[in-house]
Amino acid sequence: MRIRNADVLTSHGNRAGREAVVQILEAGLHAGDPYHNTRKLIRVEDGNLIVGHPDFEPVGSPESGDDVYDLSKVGRIYVFGAGKGIQRAAKAIEDVLGDRLTGGHVIGKHGDDVILERIGVTLAGHPVPDDYCAVGCHRIIEMAQGLTEDDLVFTLAANGVSSLLTLPVEGVSMAEVTQLTDLMQIDRGAPTQDLNPVRNHLDQMKSGRIARDLHPARMVHLILFENFSYDWFMHKNLWLHTLPDCTTFADAVAMLKKWDAWDHVSESVRRHLLRADPTCETVKAEEYEANFNFRIFAIMPGRLGPVPTAARRAAELGYTPHVLTMNMQAEAREAGRTVGCIARSVEHNGAPFEPPCALLSAGELLVTVGEEEGVGGRNQEYALGGAMMIFDTEDIVMGSVDTDGTDGPGGRFADDQGDVCCLAGGIVDGETMAEAQAAGVSIHDALRTHATSAALWRLDSGIVAEHNVSVGDLAVTLITKS
Repeated sequence: MRIRNADVLTSHGNRAGREAVVQILEAGLHAGDPYHNTRKLIRVEDGNLIVGHPDFEPVGSPESGDDVYDLSKVGRIYVFGAGKGIQRAAKAIEDVLGDRLTGGHVIGKHGDDVILERIGVTLAGHPVPDDYCAVGCHRIIEMAQGLTEDDLVFTLAANGVSSLLTLPVEGVSMAEVTQLTDLMQIDRGAPTQDLNPVRNHLDQMKSGRIARDLHPARMVHLILFENFSYDWFMHKNLWLHTLPDCTTFADAVAMLKKWDAWDHVSESVRRHLLRADPTCETVKAEEYEANFNFRIFAIMPGRLGPVPTAARRAAELGYTPHVLTMNMQAEAREAGRTVGCIARSVEHNGAPFEPPCALLSAGELLVTVGEEEGVGGRNQEYALGGAMMIFDTEDIVMGSVDTDGTDGPGGRFADDQGDVCCLAGGIVDGETMAEAQAAGVSIHDALRTHATSAALWRLDSGIVAEHNVSVGDLAVTLITKS
């Protein structure tokens, strides 16, 4: 079980509904584990290392089929990467190659258990980078020195790579990048697609630059996320930093101004972006395809991912699944309130869906924190926002979880919370508001101050989960009776 506290979560309220939600979320969380897909992609047979699987090839790839490497002729084999839960994929490569793996280094998130033996690990800051990010980046650069065409490098990129793979350009400090990220993503609520053009242009490793360090080795890029087309990876990418970038210095300036952040970042940041030195531009597709020897495999295709898997489990339990969206991008509490309202309509009117059913969604919810200092996360706010809409209902249960097992920035502040665990999300039902009132917990205040972890923890409704790769947020709402 990836959900560690299922017994507590199902000990009160709508127990049957909560048990079903736990099972559905559990199925989705298991589908977000890259270990098994990595083992399907990479295997050793008769002294050959075989890399390839049709499920994981991007559409339109110029190379197709298996790559076969005679292990007696391959030089060194390394693994490098960054992302939340990245060690699960790295562990699969360790288990496949054993003594034949030379080594490597990956950057994970503070709070992860270290499970690797041959590959080094640095745990660093997410969603806001810290000095440990730079430590990990320097270690990768050091190990990449002297690579040759005979060497093979596996790279791993997962959600969280944009924070964890941070090595600021000369003249810009880590503190300045930290302040910028905190300002845009935490205070302003800017989504990743608006933040990344900025931090991509303030970094020495992001946006394909790491490939320059690994050249001329053969590179096999494992993307621990959705299987987009080859053209997308080459020409539309701005966050998978082992691949080329589609943004410019002008985009970076525009995004800072869009979020009213230009006058609030450091002079060094503004000066670097306005200088727009062409030699500091991110790697574009033309350079990448012309100069580097590589393959791309996206090992978490959507059809095998959390939402389809959760939907199948819901159907097995007798709930007709309906996918509301695969790309939920909204303020978390408002998204929860909206889905809660839909669920009430289903319960009372049988519309727009007929119960018993399960409403599922995925994406990346937002929380605009402002100056509040409460500890929580977007899936927790989604759940409590929903709780306010489904109070006094008998047949609605809502659950939401970040597939990496740590919800939003909560883990960053967890040390300040006493015995409150770093939560992955929450589960609520029609009795949650009454339980909160009886316990002296104000859900309204928890949402206002973003202190949702303590509230859910006191209500035995906060999900504690094993850490893993993030493939977005997974939300499930059950309407249990017709």
